[in-house]
Amino acid sequence: MFEAFKNGTPVEVWQALVQDAYEQTGRRLDESSESYLVFVLLRYQADGLLLARTQGMDWLLAMDLAGTARADALRDVGDRCLLVAGLFPGLAERRRVSVDYFIDIGRSAYQGVADVTRQTYAALYAQLARSYGELVRTLSAIRGSQAHRAISLAQ
Repeated sequence: MFEAFKNGTPVEVWQALVQDAYEQTGRRLDESSESYLVFVLLRYQADGLLLARTQGMDWLLAMDLAGTARADALRDVGDRCLLVAGLFPGLAERRRVSVDYFIDIGRSAYQGVADVTRQTYAALYAQLARSYGELVRTLSAIRGSQAHRAISLAQ
């Protein structure tokens, strides 16, 4: 895995981290959920505004939209809530809400995407909504293993 960090593309690095999370948790995601999780990590890796957004408000605004605009906005809310819940749970504490707040909004957002999209995407987002907790656990394992590594390397 360390070879992926040194020489790998961003996709290879995120995939290696997800694989490492499997070793930490002993649990695997199905292939489509794993691929989607890597896609989300790639998509948001340079988003400087990720933690500044108010997901509850973004979810409410998305619910006022229709069609593709609604699906896209809900997908974005679900993705961002996933990253916050899994990688930045301290944000919930600072905002005086629980991590479950982000999980509930994110799961609901993905289910909303499943409800308004075509059949192929509907199945994927319904699956993501059902396995949202597992996705968060995978990201939490990534966060935990990287924090442990950083401490070990610093010593």
